[in-house]
Amino acid sequence: MTDEPPLRRRAAESRAGNGPQHPSPTIEAATDSTPTSGGPVPLTAPRDGTPEPVATPDALADVVARFAAGTGPVALDAERASGYRYSQRAYLVQLRRAGAGTVLIDPLPLPDLGDLDAVIGEAEWVLHAASQDLPCLAELGLRPRRLFDTELAARLAGFERVGLAALTEQLLGFTLEKHHSAADWSSRPLPESWLTYAALDVELLTELRDALDAELHRQGKSQWAAEEFAALVRSGARPPRVRAEPWRRTSGIHRLRGARAQARVRSLWYARDQIAARRDAAPGRVLPDSAIVAAAELDPKDEQTLLTLPGFGGRSVRRLARTWLSALDDARRLPDEELPVNPTVEGPPPPHRWAERDPVAAGRLARCREVVVRIAGEHTLPPENLITPDSVRRLAWQPPEEITEQTVAEVLRGFGAREWQLTLLVPTLTPALLPTS
Repeated sequence: MTDEPPLRRRAAESRAGNGPQHPSPTIEAATDSTPTSGGPVPLTAPRDGTPEPVATPDALADVVARFAAGTGPVALDAERASGYRYSQRAYLVQLRRAGAGTVLIDPLPLPDLGDLDAVIGEAEWVLHAASQDLPCLAELGLRPRRLFDTELAARLAGFERVGLAALTEQLLGFTLEKHHSAADWSSRPLPESWLTYAALDVELLTELRDALDAELHRQGKSQWAAEEFAALVRSGARPPRVRAEPWRRTSGIHRLRGARAQARVRSLWYARDQIAARRDAAPGRVLPDSAIVAAAELDPKDEQTLLTLPGFGGRSVRRLARTWLSALDDARRLPDEELPVNPTVEGPPPPHRWAERDPVAAGRLARCREVVVRIAGEHTLPPENLITPDSVRRLAWQPPEEITEQTVAEVLRGFGAREWQLTLLVPTLTPALLPTS
């Protein structure tokens, strides 16, 4: 704690004209959601000013020393270039710690932040929506041993709006601008307004953590959060699972009929993916999904016909016309036995088919869902945070041979359920799996 007034008092002083126009937040934070008189205060600049990005080994060594001398949790964030780049790497890393201030690190010239990890690794890391950033931070050598996820904490505490800006406004009385969230962070140099935005993303994270931690404690959910955060530490840095046939997720593919049309989508998808990976460009910027589906539908044989299709009018797309036509030729020449076949579905079928395929299982699923929704409501939780929908479906489709609380708990534990979830659910979920008379 600091000797400065709490955030809400500072915000009120600012609105009354008794304080600075952009009040300096403190570590002491409000823990209720009662709006302050006069409305929230816009936070437009970091309390210590906008730092220049660290981009040299000497500057990074200074940051390492500062953060080693700092105290308390470390607030972190990362900016990627989703929608612009093929990779999900970080293009800017933001950190803040008491006694060290805020730093922005450019990971392009500094791809190894292992020295920084060594001095902050044992501290608690505070992130918002940690699962989005942990993989790209791990690529830089940053891996938490303990963390606090403010978005997940807000979900467990029952907040309806869990975005960073919404929580900061509701709990701390400050508004954050989010208009650079979809920016191309791979571009250089980064405009100062972007750097200010990035610095503000960690400006209040520790204060927000304190407010949410107090609310979780008040609701008796601190242990639940601790188990969730520990699970994130164990698995959050893993890259997303690679799908067996990613081309099947092409938007609009459902309009196509026949295996040959699907083969054309597949061929165009992989041709685009190779180009996107080579350019490090988002696939949709190379060729939109709508263009792939249009070409798969019409199957043009020449460049003139191809270029009349929606999505093929851009200059960069036209330059690759021979590539797209070659991909379509490849699909056209495929023998029937090499055409796509419907994939074997692992696990239960889509729920809307249960009543037809297994009415007994459909009844189990309905009863299990009712239990989950009811218990989630009793504890002010989103049902998906109480237990994943996939876990419920798998349990209902194929329950253990002997249905007891112990066997049901073992099955759910195998799906990754945490102990707090089992404690809440298993006693009521178990009888819901039993046959009805």
